[in-house]
Amino acid sequence: MPQDELVTSQEIEKQAWQLLENSIVYYQGRPIGTIAACDDSQAALNYDQVFVRDFVSSALLFLIKGRTDIVRYFLEETLKLQSKERQLDAYKPGKGLMPASFKVVIENGQESLQADFGEHAIARVTPVDSGLWWIILLHAYVKATKDIKFALQPEFQKGILLIMELCLATRFDMYPTLLVPDAACMIDRRMGIFGYPIEIQALFYTALRAARELGVCAGDTEIVSAIDDRLPLLKHHIRHHYWIDINRLNAIYHFKGEEYGTKAVNQFNIYADSLPYDKFDMWLPRKGGYFAGNVGPSQLDTRFFSLGNLMAIISSLATEEQSQAIITLIEERWDNLVGHMPMKICFPALEGEDYRIVTGSDPKNRPWSYHNGGNWPVLMWMLAAAAIKTGRNHLGEKAIEIAEARIMEDEWSEYYDGSRGLLIGREARRYQTWTITGFLLAKELLRNPDVLGLVSFDEFHPDTGSTNACEL
Repeated sequence: MPQDELVTSQEIEKQAWQLLENSIVYYQGRPIGTIAACDDSQAALNYDQVFVRDFVSSALLFLIKGRTDIVRYFLEETLKLQSKERQLDAYKPGKGLMPASFKVVIENGQESLQADFGEHAIARVTPVDSGLWWIILLHAYVKATKDIKFALQPEFQKGILLIMELCLATRFDMYPTLLVPDAACMIDRRMGIFGYPIEIQALFYTALRAARELGVCAGDTEIVSAIDDRLPLLKHHIRHHYWIDINRLNAIYHFKGEEYGTKAVNQFNIYADSLPYDKFDMWLPRKGGYFAGNVGPSQLDTRFFSLGNLMAIISSLATEEQSQAIITLIEERWDNLVGHMPMKICFPALEGEDYRIVTGSDPKNRPWSYHNGGNWPVLMWMLAAAAIKTGRNHLGEKAIEIAEARIMEDEWSEYYDGSRGLLIGREARRYQTWTITGFLLAKELLRNPDVLGLVSFDEFHPDTGSTNACEL
């Protein structure tokens, strides 16, 4: 790389670190997180708050750089905000729920934290993913610091237990997957992902792996046993029923409907005519594959959702063969899934009548914008992590090179619009913190692939999974 380009790259990174520093939120004199965006040009709404999901990439950077205090304080304070009591009031958060976000409030000279469990959010969405990300981050903190005693504190073990009870307890369901409402994750607007979206299932699997290791260290045989019961069922269910490649499409093409009984082949009563076979001919490479966006009664959502598929690689929810197929799909359909800014949140976008019905004609989620086919730079770190995990580091490097060409000039935009992400999002915030950290974390992962171990897992085998669990 020429010297002038190298300097430019260094300047971009230097500004990114300074912006991250400026985003830190303090509470009672201690750093406890980073705000969603430092954009003074638009109304704050809730972008001036600390979001659990947004903070994960910031936290991983701080752990890599040895600044563990901010992550520790974040984990402690969010744990205090967790709903601890059973609620019969439908408008109060259920027991074990973690907030989507929080902010520092000053009244009469006293600081306090005000949590938002979705009751203030647009459309009042419930943050199912917050608790899952919290466990994943707690596990990463312990791995980075080797301080297992931190997670073994009674209040932390109770916090983990409450989240596990929310996910594993008695429910109106008979699948190993996690049933959630629409807008329960990063896609927090109506996008037709209610049911069993792949994003939640991948995070659920990763959180179970993290909680199991922490539970083994705590000697909690009950929770470990419950997780051991669920993990293989969840893994098999996702690998078999969610997987889409040419061979799987051929099988579905010949499915018979209305099958009854335990020996049914078409267990979810999927009708082949509901799948866009004409589009697969043009889009799905023979050696590529991916996990469907959603599977349920007569439902196979064939959209590609990036976060769920990338986290499936990182956590080893996908087999080695499936992981290679996913990354092959990304490489061969680079213009569709990455384009001018890594990376597209889902593909393809809902258009026409599908857009009107599924999104409710949401103007923010119009075709190829925001969650409906927009490009989100935060996903860069997961793309880099998946590339490293599959031995395709060059894809992560290529993604960073694309981002560096415009990300600072575009003032660290929240998201991008257009079928290839060429346009800055119409309502995108500038100086979005997880855009900044997605870029920086991708660079750190590629410089030192060993730090991927903070969030990555190998294939799970119950008989050997706990051998070195307490040597985190």
